Amino acid sequence: MGFFFRRLSFYFIALIFAATLNFILPRAMPGDPVTMMFANATSHVSPERIEAMKKLLGFVDGPLYEQYFSYLANIFTGQWGTSIKFYPLSVNDLLGSAIGWSLFLTGTAVVLSFCIGSVMGIFAAWRRGSYYDTFISPSTLVVQSIPSVVIAMLVMFTFAIGLEWFPIGNAYTSGTTPDWSSWAFYKDVMYHAALPLLCATVSQIGGFLISMRNNMINLLNEDFITMAKAKGLSEHRVIFNYAARNAMLPSVTALSMALGTAISGQLIVEMIFNYPGLGTVLLNAIHARDYQVLQGQLLLMTLFMLFFNFMADLLIVLLDPRLRKGDR
Repeated sequence: MGFFFRRLSFYFIALIFAATLNFILPRAMPGDPVTMMFANATSHVSPERIEAMKKLLGFVDGPLYEQYFSYLANIFTGQWGTSIKFYPLSVNDLLGSAIGWSLFLTGTAVVLSFCIGSVMGIFAAWRRGSYYDTFISPSTLVVQSIPSVVIAMLVMFTFAIGLEWFPIGNAYTSGTTPDWSSWAFYKDVMYHAALPLLCATVSQIGGFLISMRNNMINLLNEDFITMAKAKGLSEHRVIFNYAARNAMLPSVTALSMALGTAISGQLIVEMIFNYPGLGTVLLNAIHARDYQVLQGQLLLMTLFMLFFNFMADLLIVLLDPRLRKGDR
């Protein structure tokens, strides 16, 4: 329990620190988003209207410390403000409408790339120097080094435009009313997600493969692996019960970080395939200088990153008995 409370305290302090930076950065920039919103207006906007809009969106005058504590209170009560670009839509509603699509697309891609890359890395390390290892390890590194925009464009032009096997964009057929109780709608969603999911998965496999391969190689010369082989245990049991289980510990941290950043969305993939995830929301907010949405999304990304890192800490303790003994 001591380990649990220590890590929980650390992540709470990290959250307050991230929220403080999130508060300071927009206010350190010249001007404010409300004034910038009306800067290019074709008709005259009265100062009274600008002040009213500032008050409505939370950009009010007053001591900075009062604004800060009000900002923290709003964070913990779930009042994240109102979008400037999509006024009067709240930041909560805007992010809530996109978070499901990003979790589905990027979360699935991370899990798939982790499983595929880890298994490939395990066998690459076990058969180190073989034709399989010589081919698969450099190949995944080459694919990983290709920019996501290039992979996405090649996939789209080949399978969507050239062969016309898949749709070009959107999360489901335009004009369709979402019906989550219909199997036909699920198939339509999977059909539209096939290409962006392929791009997001392929671009991440190499990192997990190399990480697992290196971890495995470092463990294969350990005494407990030699003992397991000497006892006559099957190759499958030595690989997965002894070597892979211990090599998995560093990869769990990499997985948690990848899941934490997945909430930001695959910006390039979502933009090219016009997928309605958080990456698209972030891009629109940057173009519109919608600071309320930017603050909300950065805070959401921080929360997910801290949560998955905390889950990784707990999972590592469960996988490694030495940590549990050291915590007593």
